[in-house]
Amino acid sequence: MCLGVPGRLVEWVDEEHRIAKAEVSGVRRNINVGLIDGVEIGDWVLIHVGFAMSAIDEDEARATLEFLTALGDPFEQELDEIRGSAIE
Repeated sequence: MCLGVPGRLVEWVDEEHRIAKAEVSGVRRNINVGLIDGVEIGDWVLIHVGFAMSAIDEDEARATLEFLTALGDPFEQELDEIRGSAIE
């Protein structure tokens, strides 16, 4: 299953190439934010297959994370996939 998951941008890895580090439920990984203009460190984004697809506010991020956590195993599988993947 491929879910869109909320993550908070925590640092730039390569600002020129629009690669940022995002934190998703305690898991940090590099993502491409090139599809969204104007995002900054601290912003929440919806992440799908290593790309930030849209900017979201903190309330939407919290509600989405609560829903995904309630799903249980599918969300845990998604977090495992995030842990095991990398964008360099």
